[in-house]
This record gives sequence, C-alpha cells and structure tokens, in this order.
Amino acid sequence: MPGHPSASERRQSVRTGVVWDGLREVLAATSSPHESAVVVDIGGGTGGFAVPLAELGHRVQVIDPSPDALAALDRRAAERGVAGQVSGQQGDLSDLSDLVEAGSVDLVLCHGVLEVVDDAAAALEAIAAVLRPGGHLSLLVSQRHAAVVARAVAGHFQAARELLDGDGPTPGRGGHRFTREELCDLLDAAGLEITSIHGVRVFADLVPGSLLDLEPGAAASLGELERAVASRPEYLPLATQLHVLARA
Repeated sequence: MPGHPSASERRQSVRTGVVWDGLREVLAATSSPHESAVVVDIGGGTGGFAVPLAELGHRVQVIDPSPDALAALDRRAAERGVAGQVSGQQGDLSDLSDLVEAGSVDLVLCHGVLEVVDDAAAALEAIAAVLRPGGHLSLLVSQRHAAVVARAVAGHFQAARELLDGDGPTPGRGGHRFTREELCDLLDAAGLEITSIHGVRVFADLVPGSLLDLEPGAAASLGELERAVASRPEYLPLATQLHVLARA
C-alpha cells in the first residue's frame, strides 16, 4: 500500500493545487473522454506536470534545455508507465517554431519560463503560433508586488524599493517579475484572450514549513484557503505567482 505523502509532497501540493484546478478545467473543455489533448510543456524539466498529464491520457511533449532533466523525465515516465505518452526534446522557447508544428497544440504550459527570456512579447507570439484555434496557454509567472513585500519583510528595504517600479528590461537575479497589467498587455498583443487569472501561493510562502509538518491536516486546510482566495482580486497582489489561462 502507498505510504502517506511526505512533508515536501504536502508543501508542493499546496503550491500547485490552484494551477492543477485550472488545467483540469481547460482539459475537460478541450478533449472528450475518448480523446487525448496534445500538450507542449516548455521548460517542463523532469516532468512534474508532464507525467501526471500523461497519466490522465494526454500526449505531452516536453521542451527543456537541460539534458539531465530530460533524462530524469524519461525515467519518471517509464516508472509511471506512460513512456509512450511523453516525449522530451532539448531546446527552449527560441526553438519552439522548429520543434512544434504551427497550429497543432491544444495546450501549452509555460511555467516559470517567461521570467528569464529576453523578449517576453516575442515568446508569447511564438506560443500563440503553435496553438490551434481555441487552444489554451497556461502561463505561470512570478509577480512583482509579492516580491516587493517579501524583500521588505526580510529586511532588504533597498532591494524592495528598487523592485517597486519594475526590475528593468533585462532579467536580473531570479528573472523578471510581472504585474497583472503587464501580462494583460502582453497577451493581448500576442492575440491571446485571457480566460482566467488566479493568484498562486498567496499564503503558502508566508506559512512556516514546520507548521505544515507538525500540525495534522494543516496542509489540506492551507490548500483549501489558497483555492478560496485564488480568484479574489483583492488578494492577487499578495500572490507569489500569477496563473493565467488564455485562449488562441
């Protein structure tokens, strides 16, 4: 029998629960119970999203610059019995048009990648080009407002002040961070229609990990709280990340 989730697994579940809720909703609308969606996971690494999506019956192509990560992806997919549903290719967003046929993808995952590209607008245009009409983008990015708060709370007041009005056109340490307004403008320019914006890790990064490890049921309760505030606009500025779903 499987054991109980580890402390790290419980924390990860809290951090990704809101994202998975959005993905399940999109995939339910994209594919029938007898059809699999075509998914491209840019920067998908070792398959944290790709392998569970394959287990749901979808076909997933992971594009990642790290050969070590892709080797780990292959092992994970084989161990979970979905090797035939997952493929990995070395590359990054700049290679997308060469690796993926235009207009062929139901869902693109771009999680934690837009922060480190030189030209976010061009990257989103490249993603839009590979989506079929009605296909979706799942975009997960770091948010600037929460980063300002985190630096101030940690006592890094000058760093917080420098980040307050933007971190400049060149990604710095940790990459660029976006506001909701910036994302809306970028997606609109790429011809992508936003269908939802959710806050991710509104409280999860503020709660001591020891609390989740020691208090029975704490992780589940925190996960429920995260879901409850994810779509409330007044809490978006506190979210470490923004999860945007957009349609071609």
